[in-house]
Amino acid sequence: MHTNPHDSASHGEVIVAPEVIEYINRRDCDFRICTSCGGPILLPTRIKPPKRSDLLIKAGNHTIYLSIHQARFLHSIRMEMVPFFDEGEEPGMSY
Repeated sequence: MHTNPHDSASHGEVIVAPEVIEYINRRDCDFRICTSCGGPILLPTRIKPPKRSDLLIKAGNHTIYLSIHQARFLHSIRMEMVPFFDEGEEPGMSY
């Protein structure tokens, strides 16, 4: 990973909701905010690895990497940014 440690966003610039910090702690990994067709999305870094240009935000004992493309528009990180999948859905089915 080649993220610049000097490019960190302060907690005062982007607020991380307490539920998001709890979620990240339960998952016990770092996350990244990236762009999707539906807006900003929060994904584990094993799915969406950080980029060199990302900003860093501390969330508990973990880090949220924030895409510079989202940073200028983002003021808070909320649970609405976490994609949820209905475990009861059949594979290939979409609603």
